[in-house]
Amino acid sequence: MLSTEMSDDPSGQAPDHAARPPAAVLWDMDGTLVDTEPYWIETEFALAERFGGRWSQEHALALVGNDLMVSARYIREHMPLDLPPEEIVELLLDGVVERVRRDVPWCPGAREQLVALAEAGVPCALVTMSWTRFVEPILEQLPPGTFSAIVTGDHVTHGKPHPEPYLTAAARLGVDPTACLAVEDSATGATSAEAAGCPVLVVPNHVEVPPGPGRTFAASLVDLDLTEVWATTRSGQDRAMPGAVRS
Repeated sequence: MLSTEMSDDPSGQAPDHAARPPAAVLWDMDGTLVDTEPYWIETEFALAERFGGRWSQEHALALVGNDLMVSARYIREHMPLDLPPEEIVELLLDGVVERVRRDVPWCPGAREQLVALAEAGVPCALVTMSWTRFVEPILEQLPPGTFSAIVTGDHVTHGKPHPEPYLTAAARLGVDPTACLAVEDSATGATSAEAAGCPVLVVPNHVEVPPGPGRTFAASLVDLDLTEVWATTRSGQDRAMPGAVRS
């Protein structure tokens, strides 16, 4: 799950990038750690039905990874919904929090990766554009201290794809963002992490993510060796590995 062993080099040494895990792992939440995107989409359609608006799957997928205020303005324009964006956000959160409290839909391999990183002493930060009251019931399902820093959408000035969320997380951990591995499922999130200087592991979920320099792709977090992924992102070369490929 997380390897810190030296390579088989005859000298007994290995390049720094191959010998060590990242200084920290910075995690997106929705669609990456928890598959809550269906909850958001259900809530959006429920809002349209409640207020007599119109909505589509295409509109819903256009919001994946966005800052909630950006999503609320989009909903106000395209549903349309004649409410202030702040009120739309609260209505969205009401619906999604209710669903999460009934069942947290963990992505396969997510909790196992968090446990492995904790055992290896690699700090983690949560970098999500969801707001604090949505994050809290999910954190309640994890051991205390799983995340050494938490950055939510209601506590940043600029949301993803701006680099501020990832820069803030790295600063709170006291590490250089270029020494951190970001894990994302959307193009919006990957762009945010890249703009902050972080190599990115992309595990696509509900939306396609285009390839790009520094992006490594994996189909799932299950049995993925994040140290090996980190070595790939640092090598600057295409490398084949089980479950992950560099783009």
